[in-house]
Amino acid sequence: MKLKAINASSAPQPAGGYSQALEVFGAQRLLFVSGQVPETAAGAVPPDFKAQAILAWANVRAQVEAAGMTMANLVKVTTFLSSREYALANREVRNEVLGSHSPALTVIITGIFDEKWLLEIEAVAAA
Repeated sequence: MKLKAINASSAPQPAGGYSQALEVFGAQRLLFVSGQVPETAAGAVPPDFKAQAILAWANVRAQVEAAGMTMANLVKVTTFLSSREYALANREVRNEVLGSHSPALTVIITGIFDEKWLLEIEAVAAA
């Protein structure tokens, strides 16, 4: 599989480790990851945003790896934040997790199903 970042010169350029569009060549499998929340398998939820973001990403990673893929296979990520105040911390954690990998990305400020959760992350991976 090959990924090609598309960032049209006539549109705003991405800021913060993502691609405006990502073209996928030669993929034979798609994995759709439901929204992963900042909760452990035992039901524990960390109290602060950064710890929740790290845990939600760990849950995304667990699903991706269970399918025999890696985080480098992510082609689209949507993050739902409970408040705009978490935007910068969200970007910092995402960049730590993804490094130089730049999937297509959307961040939405919205209500979250459980008020304890400060974010939720859904993803699409291809291999």
